[in-house]
Amino acid sequence: MERQWPEGPSADPDAARERYRADMAASRAAIRELFRREPSDAHTGLGLVVVASVLVAVVWVPQAGAVLAGGFAALFVVALVVALFLGRRRGGAVRAAYRFTFGWGGWVSF
Repeated sequence: MERQWPEGPSADPDAARERYRADMAASRAAIRELFRREPSDAHTGLGLVVVASVLVAVVWVPQAGAVLAGGFAALFVVALVVALFLGRRRGGAVRAAYRFTFGWGGWVSF
């Protein structure tokens, strides 16, 4: 059975394969750039969590602020375990978990 290529019967399968690989590499690079986080973004996220926890504890009840802070702490621990499981070293795993947990701070603008 002969393969049908979109370019016609004289298509070069190696060139098509190379175009596919180049397109996939460009797509992965765009996704990595979208989710790339800087430490300053994570610092902003951590600061916002601390301020929100204190504000919630003052306005409502202290337990609500503790639940909010505890939720982020639990997310950090889970991210840390996953990073360690994936083979990162101690310092790298802590940085990756920190950026994952609080990196959304870069999306907040004042």
